[in-house]
Amino acid sequence: MSGSNPAWRVRVFGPETPALVGIVTRLKDWELVRSEHWYRIPVRTAPEGLESIQYLAFYQTRLFVKEKWAVNWYARVRRISKTTRRELLPDEPTHPRASAEYYKVELGELERLPHPIPSRRWRRIVFIPTSLERLLRAQEINDLFKVSPIEERLYFTLQDAGLPAERQYFVREEGSGYMLDMAVFCSDSNLDIECDGDAYHSGRDKADQDRERDNTLTTAGWHILRFSGRRILHDTGHCLETVKRTVRRLGGVSGAP
Repeated sequence: MSGSNPAWRVRVFGPETPALVGIVTRLKDWELVRSEHWYRIPVRTAPEGLESIQYLAFYQTRLFVKEKWAVNWYARVRRISKTTRRELLPDEPTHPRASAEYYKVELGELERLPHPIPSRRWRRIVFIPTSLERLLRAQEINDLFKVSPIEERLYFTLQDAGLPAERQYFVREEGSGYMLDMAVFCSDSNLDIECDGDAYHSGRDKADQDRERDNTLTTAGWHILRFSGRRILHDTGHCLETVKRTVRRLGGVSGAP
C-alpha cells in the first residue's frame, strides 16, 4: 500500500517504549503537573503494567477550552511511589477519599506533542495504554491504543479501507457497562466488533457472560460481529468484507460525531 495512507503513517513496527495516557479533570491537578511535576492515580483503579511506563501523557477535558478533548502534552516518568491522598493533597484533609492509597507519578518537564491528538467522538476516557512511538505519530485517539495483535490487525485493516472505528469504546446499557473492542457508528444501527482471542469459549461461565452481554447490547440496538483470532490472522480479507457488507446493510457510516 502507498505510504500516503494515514493508517500506515501511524502504524508502529518494532519495539515500543511503554507509555500511558491519563485524564485531567481538575485545573488544580493540571497546575500540580505543571508546577510540581507529579500526577496521582488511585491504587484501586490503576491500570495493569503501571510500574513499567516510561512516559505519561494527558487527555484534557472541556475545562481546558482551547486544548479540550485532546492529548497535547507528555512527560518522562521519573519515579512511581505509593502514598495517600491526604499526603498528596494536605489542603483537602476532609475529602471522602483522604485515606485512600494513590500512586504518585513523578515527572520530568512537560513537552508538547508534535500535534494534538483529538478524540473525534465524545467518549469515556480513563487510561489508555500506549507507547511513546504512538504518541509521536498518532493522528487521533484511536491510534494510541496498544492492545492485542488481532485487534491491532483488524483495526488498521478497517482504517486502510476507510471505515472509522472507535476502539475500546465504553457503553452503558440497562445499568451495566461494557467495553466494546471496536464500535462503528452507522445511520440505522451501530455495530460492535469483537475480536475473540484464544481464551474465548474457554469455559461455560465465560460463554454465558458473553451471551448475556450480546443479548443486552442487541436489545439496545447494537448489531454484533465476532471474529476469532485465527480468522483475523489468517483471513483478514474475509473479516473486512463481512464488516463492509454489514455497514452497508446498516445504512452506511454515520456522518454525525
